[in-house]
Amino acid sequence: MRHPLKVGARLGALDVKGFCGGTMILAQKTILFREEVIVTVDFKILGTCAGTGVPSFFCDCIGCKEARLNPKYARTRTGAYMNTGKDHLLIDAPPDILHQLVREKITKIDTIFLTHWHADHYSGLGEFEYYVKLSTGEPVTLYMPESAVEEFRSTFPDLIDVFQVIPWEYGQAYNFGEVSLTPLKANHGIETAGFLVTSKETRLAYFPDTAGFPAETAEKLQGIDYLVCDATLYGENWFPHSHMTVQESIAAGRGVGARKIILTHLSIHYSEPVTTAQLEEELSTEPDVSVAYDGLSIPLL
Repeated sequence: MRHPLKVGARLGALDVKGFCGGTMILAQKTILFREEVIVTVDFKILGTCAGTGVPSFFCDCIGCKEARLNPKYARTRTGAYMNTGKDHLLIDAPPDILHQLVREKITKIDTIFLTHWHADHYSGLGEFEYYVKLSTGEPVTLYMPESAVEEFRSTFPDLIDVFQVIPWEYGQAYNFGEVSLTPLKANHGIETAGFLVTSKETRLAYFPDTAGFPAETAEKLQGIDYLVCDATLYGENWFPHSHMTVQESIAAGRGVGARKIILTHLSIHYSEPVTTAQLEEELSTEPDVSVAYDGLSIPLL
């Protein structure tokens, strides 16, 4: 009876060489496949609000009412996350960090960079105590302004063994695989950095707290692909030396030639309250500008 396989046909990792007396003659052959690993890296914005959060328990402005009626307009305090495939990085640890990590199904953090020492950016650090004690057994690397190191030790004496504290340096690139983070000076009253995030394909700048850019920073941001930028106030600027309004943020982004401006650190209630729907409608004619939302992902690789 004829065998249904043709001479020379592939049979798994064996080659059929022929038949002898009705017996199939096989020769073993090793087949090697080159496995190409494609790494994708996103910059994920965990929170997009200034210090109050939206809605706030004490506020009944139009922005808080909007967020109560429709949770997609709710905003937690500002922070960001990257998974490079090997390293799991946070920028800032806001008071909402536990909720943010659970919401985004993030289960590992290796390194945290703090932009500055204000409570809405550091007060979530305590959430990592039992992550280290019960899960990893290894301290989390924590980069912060040099001026904040003593304040960290006095504020969190019980966390000294939870973190390996290292002062970041302006202008130094910290490399994590195919992505680097470089702290650049921001205008925020105290020692504060924004971060230039660079991959082989994309340049992104993350400046959640700043009033414009120092000249040396603006020079490094020229032609940036994405600028995620402080737009704390709508209307009058209550804090002109440390924050920007929506329109000032847009002007700062266009001043450095940003291809895409993404507004973050939105207070919603300060100065003149505004709804997100209203902001999006007003900016609908500005193709280079968008309003960030919690959970937004921006591709880097």
